[in-house]
Amino acid sequence: MTKKKPDQVVYNEEKGRYDASLTPYATNLGAPAIITEDITTWKNANISKVNHQFKTEYEELKAKYDSMMEQFEYNNLIYSAKFSFEPIVGAIYHLYRSKMGEPFLSLIAPEECTWDFAGTFELKADKIWNRLDNPEINEE
Repeated sequence: MTKKKPDQVVYNEEKGRYDASLTPYATNLGAPAIITEDITTWKNANISKVNHQFKTEYEELKAKYDSMMEQFEYNNLIYSAKFSFEPIVGAIYHLYRSKMGEPFLSLIAPEECTWDFAGTFELKADKIWNRLDNPEINEE
């Protein structure tokens, strides 16, 4: 049976030596007290900041996604519309609905006709249609 050392003595039985100087904590009564800092306030303030940052990034991404989906719907609508000419990049075109509700593309401005106007668009160099007016397209 091994002789038990007093509590204030730091003896490493695995290594067979005294190693009080190697411990990351105080080992005698004369050592300074270990006081843990209260970091709750720091954590809460930073959690709030980080959550705000993530929320802002999420809202920006959501707005960009919504804009991209709206542009996708416009492009899908225009590319499925009837037209018998090859659109020129940079030119402005107007989208209308026929009496049957089918979309068609035209060079004629809304002020020059009485057709059911759906929107004004411009064809960009990347072949994506850019909407130039703000009214909503009422797809049925």
